Amino acid sequence: MSTSDRRHPQQLWEFIDEQGTFSARPAGTGRLYFPLANEAGLLSSISPDLRGDIKTGLNTFFSAPVTAENLHDTKQSRNFWVHIEDYGAWSATGVSARQEAKRWPAHSDPETVTVEAGFLWHKVVRRSSEAGLEAEIVNFAPATADAVELMSVTLTNTGKSRLRLTSTSAIPIFGRSADNLRDHHHVTSLLHRVAPHPHGVIVKPTMSFDERGHKTNEISYGVLGYESGGEAPVGSFPTVDSFIGEGGSLEAPRAVIEQLPPPEKLSPFHQGRSTIGALRFRTVTLGPGEKVRYILVLGVLTKDVSVDELGRKYGSAHKFDLALRANRSFWAQRLDKVRFTTADPNYDRWMRWVSLQPTLRKLFGCSFLPDFDYGRGGRGWRDLWQDCLALLLSFPEEARPLLVNNFNGIRIDGSNATIIGSKPGEFIADRNNITRVWMDHGVWPYLTLELYIHQTGDFGILFEQGSYFRDRQQSRARSKDTSWTEAYGKELKDRKGRPVRTTVFERCLVQHLVQYYNVGEHNHIRLENADWNDGLDMAYARGESVTFSCLYASNLRRMADLIEEAAMRAETKTVELSSEVLGLLDGLKPGKRFDHGSAEARRKRLEAYFESVQPEVSGRKSAVPVRLLAADLRAKADAITEHVRKKEWVSTRAGEGFYNGYYDDHGHKVEGETSDGVQMTLTGQTFPIMSGVATTAQVTEIFKSVRKHLKDREHGGFRLNTDFGRERHDLGRAFSFAYGEKENGAFFSHMAVMFSNALYQRGFVPEGREVLDAIYRMCLRTDNSKIFPGIPEYFNSEGRGLYHYLTGSASWLVLTVLTQVFGFRGRNGDLLLAPKLTLEDFGRGSEVSVEAYFAGKRLKVIYRNAKRLSYEHYCVSRVDINGREITGLDLHKKEVLILRETLLRSCKKNENTVLVELE
Repeated sequence: MSTSDRRHPQQLWEFIDEQGTFSARPAGTGRLYFPLANEAGLLSSISPDLRGDIKTGLNTFFSAPVTAENLHDTKQSRNFWVHIEDYGAWSATGVSARQEAKRWPAHSDPETVTVEAGFLWHKVVRRSSEAGLEAEIVNFAPATADAVELMSVTLTNTGKSRLRLTSTSAIPIFGRSADNLRDHHHVTSLLHRVAPHPHGVIVKPTMSFDERGHKTNEISYGVLGYESGGEAPVGSFPTVDSFIGEGGSLEAPRAVIEQLPPPEKLSPFHQGRSTIGALRFRTVTLGPGEKVRYILVLGVLTKDVSVDELGRKYGSAHKFDLALRANRSFWAQRLDKVRFTTADPNYDRWMRWVSLQPTLRKLFGCSFLPDFDYGRGGRGWRDLWQDCLALLLSFPEEARPLLVNNFNGIRIDGSNATIIGSKPGEFIADRNNITRVWMDHGVWPYLTLELYIHQTGDFGILFEQGSYFRDRQQSRARSKDTSWTEAYGKELKDRKGRPVRTTVFERCLVQHLVQYYNVGEHNHIRLENADWNDGLDMAYARGESVTFSCLYASNLRRMADLIEEAAMRAETKTVELSSEVLGLLDGLKPGKRFDHGSAEARRKRLEAYFESVQPEVSGRKSAVPVRLLAADLRAKADAITEHVRKKEWVSTRAGEGFYNGYYDDHGHKVEGETSDGVQMTLTGQTFPIMSGVATTAQVTEIFKSVRKHLKDREHGGFRLNTDFGRERHDLGRAFSFAYGEKENGAFFSHMAVMFSNALYQRGFVPEGREVLDAIYRMCLRTDNSKIFPGIPEYFNSEGRGLYHYLTGSASWLVLTVLTQVFGFRGRNGDLLLAPKLTLEDFGRGSEVSVEAYFAGKRLKVIYRNAKRLSYEHYCVSRVDINGREITGLDLHKKEVLILRETLLRSCKKNENTVLVELE
């Protein structure tokens, strides 16, 4: 991915090293934030002025929760005040009334601010020509078992005179559930109890009461302070009132402005109040060029955490630096699992940030960053599987138990638990206990499972035993079992009360067979409560998703191939299935003709199946011939394919062609030419291409139509849909959003990447690259995107990136670049190298490379295009591993397959080089 014209003159940030560290000048840019986290559960967001919040979960917010809508104006921050003799109070973070008033006009601001950040640490340098002082503040969450954020503040005298300074931290401690921001905000502060500590302020609420009930609290929240050598502060102001003074504010605190001394001891008036880590440090004098440094530890502390032990680990400048070095090393190792080297260094470094994002979503879920103000923790079903796609490529050793466990969330009606808890086997029907289903949920587990098998050759996972998820929801949320209680358990049982055990393959199969029969009046799979596009949520009665019907068809066809290969390897001719599942299969008797059936007939068959498996099943198993099963799956896939091709290809008066992807709640086609003009969705075109439903000629026509109607002339990106010009309460809430926002015509990164992936899969390489390139350009055009490196969920009509970091588009982008652009992927456990690189990808050079793991070996695959041939004209002519030519390969084609045993025999080093000649 390299062209010289990808560089843009007005840059918010620029990379400053090969690892992806960047430097930014954030002045005049709002809504900016950066994530900090560790695997101990500490989750933070931090802005250039150190606003943001710190928490470990919904009910344990160290600081008050913030959203992107109030990030710019909240007065609560990780503030650090400095009182300068003969000058007055100065905030090292810029959050003061005096400094805010001087921010505009920008050219007259006496302060400059620079942000520098890496994986995962954040540094701000604020320099004031007026105060003669510079503050360097570094924050990160250590790569340890401690749920703490560490903060280092270094003050430097940049003037010519000596400065007498008195420093005071000012970090409010919210210390409760996010719900308490508006639910009993004051009353829950009455629960706060402050415990004295020589190094700071420790707050432990006595209890919590909310929707979980009344509970004794065991969590403490603390701010600990240390001078460079580990010395303690001289005192603290433990409550907001004692710090800001009556009528004061966090932007003009009386204790700093009037240099009030901290209280000598706690009083009863310090209990049951809003608390703050306002630690006063001793007064120091700095000569020109001299520095002073302070260390702060901000933590959410369980009952088994020793506050003094935290001090021994982090309570000095030297200990802070050691922890920071370990943190950088930890994240560098995590991100080196997959690494790209192209002719564009900026692209390579940007992809490192994209590669981080699936891990961030594993840590944060879909909540707990300022843009994601709707979540309560955890991830949804679709998120879990799509994030696994990228994690499988980076950490395959973690994949198997995770996958096996996740299949336990499938119900026997083909639906699934919609929220995955933090513990293994913890599945929840819905975060709001609203029974609903998304029609696309069945496709993602199979795609993830297939990738795992191709990468590892582990076909045995198909036959791993597990259980069906059970709750009161039945018949894909059309009915409820009112007799079900938690005491029954969350595993399906047979009629004798025994938990039902069944294979991963069966549960994956059921998700697809149920949907094959779950059709609307046009014989396409029902839209139900939505598909991938959550905004299409108002067409439950008559809505249909043509586009995801295509993807289900593709999965059925590929599933047939997979089970045949698995059976051959296992030397078996049958596969065991629950007897009730046979009611969804045809052709199990030789000579029986397959019948696609009318929509009404298929729905009746599905109802019969539901009656047979609810509330319990018989527990009987049947041995099904793999040959007949595979033939039936292919027949079903062919039936969907032929039906969509025949009924859903639309043409305009201008001669354009593309697919209709949806039916609305009136039973009308959504896409095509209307009196208001052409209506088209990118989703409606993506999956007919990816699934193979669209013919090669149709793919050509579709891309022409998409380029005309969905590619934006100003920004170059591809929109999610055309402007339908009106609200669509017969289709979904998306069309009530302003056009160009979220699911209504924004530049939605996730679908754009999947569209590109589909094009690459079908061999439309320049077209696929055009789509990916548009996303990259929009990200790097930071005068518009206004985000730090990475890929956001979407860009609005202004080109601004929104909902950054926690987006499934990152997983799909890593997957697409690795497995399609660089063609590095498995096929039944063997290594397939099938590069789809354009001349632009090589830039002016002749080599690009990718580093990744396969079969437990670290490989650096170098593609050498010495003659600088375009994709259409090159083939793989030779493969060397660690300097030795590999013979016996089927060369002079677009791809080459290296058997697993050949690879292992040739790769004896920790790091191995594979040279692929393209001629």
